[in-house]
Amino acid sequence: MRIFDPHIHMTSRTTDDYEAMYAAGVRAVVEPSFWLGQPRTSPASFLDYFDALLGWEPFRAAQYGIAHHCTLALNPKEANDPRCTPVLDALPRYLVKDNVVAVGEIGYDSMTPAEDTALAAQLQLAADHGLPALVHTPHRDKLAGLRRTLDVVRESALPADRVLVDHLNETTVEEAKDSGAWLGFSVYPDTKMDEGRMVAILRAYGPERVLVNSAADWGKSDPLKTRRVADLMLTEGFTEDDVDRVLWRNPVAFYGLSGRLNLDVDAAGATHEGNSILRGAPKDGPQPAGVPVTEA
Repeated sequence: MRIFDPHIHMTSRTTDDYEAMYAAGVRAVVEPSFWLGQPRTSPASFLDYFDALLGWEPFRAAQYGIAHHCTLALNPKEANDPRCTPVLDALPRYLVKDNVVAVGEIGYDSMTPAEDTALAAQLQLAADHGLPALVHTPHRDKLAGLRRTLDVVRESALPADRVLVDHLNETTVEEAKDSGAWLGFSVYPDTKMDEGRMVAILRAYGPERVLVNSAADWGKSDPLKTRRVADLMLTEGFTEDDVDRVLWRNPVAFYGLSGRLNLDVDAAGATHEGNSILRGAPKDGPQPAGVPVTEA
């Protein structure tokens, strides 16, 4: 079984998670830039974070046999902080990087005028750079947030079929599907979707344009939720082809719209800018060899 987690925040996770994910079949991930919990106070802190998503994190993933790409953006929550909004001016020079496969996460948190402005501006950046967009729907007033999101998308230069609307649930899936957008579902231990609800949605609406992610981050979350959904799909009568479509081919198709998706993994380098993932190892001492990449 091969799995592509299309939304996971690996900067918040440990190397043990990478090992467990590889063992579960995960061979590729996309890491969207997001709010780190501690508020950022300047655009410079975003840029250091973007650099880590483009450098250190792909290196760390490759040591464990996993291809890593990212999406970059000013996230909805911090779009409300005027100290952070100048990062919009810096985004164009980052959106040309090879490893960036979408603009995201963008969208709504509290549905403020500042979030309206940031969403519209970043949809335009996606259109200008030939990239798709990953859109975060709010955790509160979700249906109203979806409708407002879709209105802004319709007014933008980016077609709906180049937009992934994420964090959907039973109340939002039908309108999102009717819009022509791609459908994203985050599966969490206690909140958002769970495996059973996810399988029920797949049975009701089919696997077309559906992406399932763990959205694992610094909170209570599980980077193996994609595999748990796959296993339950098989138990509930879905075919191996259905599983491969939802957990691999759909994310490949969506992020492939960027023209930049590269699923080859090169873990030859033992260090990144002189640093390894080992602690306390001498520079000329043993280094991690990574996990050999084989497709099941």
